[in-house]
Amino acid sequence: MVGVVPNAAYRHFADRDELLAAVCSAAMGELADRMAAGVAGVRGEYGDPAAAGLRLAAIGTAYLEFAREEPGLFATAFALPQQHAYGIPEDGTGRDRSPLGQLRTALDELVEAGVLRRERRDGIEYPIWSAVHGLAVLAGSGPLRDVPDATRHRLEELTFTFIGEGLAGIPPVPRGTVGPVRLRAAGFPQSRPEEEGN
Repeated sequence: MVGVVPNAAYRHFADRDELLAAVCSAAMGELADRMAAGVAGVRGEYGDPAAAGLRLAAIGTAYLEFAREEPGLFATAFALPQQHAYGIPEDGTGRDRSPLGQLRTALDELVEAGVLRRERRDGIEYPIWSAVHGLAVLAGSGPLRDVPDATRHRLEELTFTFIGEGLAGIPPVPRGTVGPVRLRAAGFPQSRPEEEGN
């Protein structure tokens, strides 16, 4: 597409992993820019609960839009065989402007806004990232890739609602609690008798 032979890239990169790392950094930089633009578009002062929630939603929306509009870059961003620092440039504020850093900042604001209890903050970015990333993969290259746009929008809404309700205080699952017991306590249907003990 750019009018050069494939091995021309190796005049600039030592090997495939170095080339992938550069593409990964570029992809994460673009995703970070989209997230920052989405957050900047939300009105409301820092610490306002409604505005804080909208900023978190803007981050998730930017993530899903990037995965949908740039599937190659999105896939490559997570294709490296080793840990990668992503190399998101500083924006002069000293803040971590990587996608994960922006998610953490949004969650910290939710704590300050009184939406998320402080004792639940530590590490909660990972299940949130997992939920949004999982939907991005399912709707991108997975079994949901051919669903109509209306269905995809509905699934996005359900995912954000699920995350929002979790942040707002649904009691966390206690360590060591068996999953089905927890589900029954939350009102989910009982398993069939033949499934008991599985």
